[in-house]
Amino acid sequence: MTAAAPVPRHREGIASRLGRLAGRGPLNLVLLAVAVFWLVPTVGLAVTSLRESRDNASSGWWTAVTEPSQLTFENYRAMFDNSRIVDSLTNTVLITVPTTVLVIVVAALAAYALAWIRFPGRDWLFLVVIGLLVVPLQVALIPVAQIFGDLGIFATIPAVVLFHAAFGLPFAVFLLRNFFVGIPRELLEAARIDGAGELRIFLKVVMPIALPAIASLAIFQFLWTWNDLLVGLVFAGSDNAPITVAIREQTRRFGGNIDIIAPGAFISMVIPLVVFFAFQRYFVQGILAGSEK
Repeated sequence: MTAAAPVPRHREGIASRLGRLAGRGPLNLVLLAVAVFWLVPTVGLAVTSLRESRDNASSGWWTAVTEPSQLTFENYRAMFDNSRIVDSLTNTVLITVPTTVLVIVVAALAAYALAWIRFPGRDWLFLVVIGLLVVPLQVALIPVAQIFGDLGIFATIPAVVLFHAAFGLPFAVFLLRNFFVGIPRELLEAARIDGAGELRIFLKVVMPIALPAIASLAIFQFLWTWNDLLVGLVFAGSDNAPITVAIREQTRRFGGNIDIIAPGAFISMVIPLVVFFAFQRYFVQGILAGSEK
């Protein structure tokens, strides 16, 4: 039998390429304008953090483009000499990392139970979780503050962690449960036939498959907790306030203390960006996972 002749590939002409690029031109211009619109404040903050106070007071940050001699790392040295800012950065890490880990562990276990373990009231419990998504955290500030005061943990880091975890769990359970439901039942049944228990199935079968969804959840929870101001203002004490509260206090107490505020704000913004780009591949997979099933 003779092999079929290969079908010749049609080569795209120069005119068609130019027409395709011209058709996408307006969309590309809009996307470029949006990108510049969002990047300009970030670039301005970065340049401001590298200029001395007298330069920031006398001219705009854009003058550093033509006068790069204005740029210096002296502001960052002064910031790291400021114990209030350094302690607040440490407190933010101590709040954000445990909150993210706690939310992922509890939500993953709860989502697996709601997706694959049959028990009375399972569907009603899931409806309660969905209902909690619409509850604003502001309505719980005073009641929870009273409870934390009775427990003796008010104005401590555990209080901030518990509050963030409590209000992050409904979305986390909802997200992971919907992902777990899409896992083929045959995989779980095969593991049960091999004698695996629910915990082993959860750790060895479900968790590796759910890694993109868990990474997406970790990014969301990390960003929400790191950038929070309201919960830190209410539940954190003066000695364990996060970076957002510390920057606010610097703004309120020293209105012209831009040499401390700008580097602190830029560091507070860069760390979440580093976390996002580090897990970007898993984040995109988690977002697209639902459409691929």
